Amino acid sequence: MIRSVVVGCGSYLPERILTNADLAKMVDTTDEWIVERSGIKQRHIAAEGELTSDLALKAAQAALKNAGLTADDVDLIVLATATPDETFPATACRVQHGLGMTRGFAFDVQAVCSGFIYALATADNFIKAGQAKTAIVIGAETFSRILDWNDRTTCVLFADGAGALVLQAQEGEGTNDDRGILTTHLHSDGRHHDLLYVDGGPSSTQTTGKLRMLGKEVFRHAVVNLADVVKETLSAVNMTADQIDWLVPHQANKRIIDGTARKLGLSTDRVVLTVDHHGNTSAASVPLALAEAIGDGRIQKGQVVLLEAMGGGFTWGSALVRW
Repeated sequence: MIRSVVVGCGSYLPERILTNADLAKMVDTTDEWIVERSGIKQRHIAAEGELTSDLALKAAQAALKNAGLTADDVDLIVLATATPDETFPATACRVQHGLGMTRGFAFDVQAVCSGFIYALATADNFIKAGQAKTAIVIGAETFSRILDWNDRTTCVLFADGAGALVLQAQEGEGTNDDRGILTTHLHSDGRHHDLLYVDGGPSSTQTTGKLRMLGKEVFRHAVVNLADVVKETLSAVNMTADQIDWLVPHQANKRIIDGTARKLGLSTDRVVLTVDHHGNTSAASVPLALAEAIGDGRIQKGQVVLLEAMGGGFTWGSALVRW
């Protein structure tokens, strides 16, 4: 059978770093307050005029370089973002142009913080269907543009960045020993819209709007949903948690990550944690964490890596990958 094998990984973070001490000068907060509730110590913020497509392009270029490929090798770009450059066209098309890619097709996926998992599953299915052989999957956000900087409960959490993977079709035996994406699982439940949303849009207010969140309720749903989807994923391939080498979760909140790991019986030394220095970069958080763990040598070829995320909608999902 055809497997979507990860052959490259790249990332990009804006130069500007905003620390908790910086935020304490802007809103009524402290470093202790932020760290206790989220685990975040600093985050990266895009420069004025630096667009989501700029971040995405740099991550895609880094991933292609890491894979030893060029834009001429790519059939498909799937870009996950909740902060596109424009209402249309898709930000993915701007990345396609930036890469000098004139073949294939490109489009955006919108599932907020679950976006990268949704994009990965989408690209995987195109590859398995034989409609693409090489795909770039990107998560990129400039969440700083939709934050209410007077709301200390949200502006301290979110940040900007981009990460990308290159997938390539390769023959597998159809077993868990194959390299590549072994299984993906996606979910959504629109009943919880009011717990995490942006209060604007072209059809409703004709404005971009600002992010609004009921943090305690989101936390409660996140721990349950993420643990459940991980169990669903392992059951689908008849594996157990002790066979996972690395859990790479959406980097929303250290307490959510710790709670999910406890529910699964996973030790913290098998969990990739970057929220302390990246903040919550929404769709970019999983690929950014992957890029860091690959870059420092933690994730090795042949290891089993479990990716999971949950975002507004609610949306949530997971992907199990043998590296």
